[in-house]
Amino acid sequence: MSDFLINYILHLADTTLILSQRNSEWCGHGPILEQDIAITNISLDLLGQSRNFYQYAASLIGEEATEDSLAYLRKEREFKNLLLVEQPNGDWGQTILRQYLYSQFQYLLFEKLQQCNDEQLAAIAAKSIKETTYHVRWSSEWVIRLGDGTEESHNRMLKAIDELWRYTGEMFEPAGYETIVDVSLLKNDWLQKVTTVFLEATLPVPEKVFMQSGGKEGKHTEHLGYILTQLQYMQRAYPGATW
Repeated sequence: MSDFLINYILHLADTTLILSQRNSEWCGHGPILEQDIAITNISLDLLGQSRNFYQYAASLIGEEATEDSLAYLRKEREFKNLLLVEQPNGDWGQTILRQYLYSQFQYLLFEKLQQCNDEQLAAIAAKSIKETTYHVRWSSEWVIRLGDGTEESHNRMLKAIDELWRYTGEMFEPAGYETIVDVSLLKNDWLQKVTTVFLEATLPVPEKVFMQSGGKEGKHTEHLGYILTQLQYMQRAYPGATW
């Protein structure tokens, strides 16, 4: 089986897993109960997607690979997630913006994956896009609500854009293993949709920003190591433990 395909599936799995882990940090800390539940449910959606991808990757790798070993026993440099999803939660506005920027991309990606020749990937995308549709709607409404809200909320969204925009370019820079969908072709549609939301939110779309990259190849920010320390603790402290 092609290493390209396995690495691509791991990239998709890692990205959704790490974003799920980040969002789960809000559980019990959301600004109001309804939104606390909403962000937790989105975390569970993303976790479910990552499980589907990991299970598929494990079946291709064979030997003793499992979804658990791929999530809990790989090291930082082996993870291929986007840099965007490992960035700190910051405040509610930064978390919301991170979710929107990725979900808008993920929706366009899943649209294409549904049509790919790999039946398993197409099936996962077809199932997941229903969840992603809600993620886009929920997060975009919050971007508009905060951007076009009070002076305080608007300024916080400006800060969130300043923190996160530099990581969006990586989504559209194909890694060597990204041969199923040409992500560079998704950029114009993504930018158009983001611009529409930002205009309604009275937020500027940054121009000429230097883009950070490397996550797809295992080169991460300092934040991923801390995430994995928490995520993988039980498995590494008690190897082979089962419920």
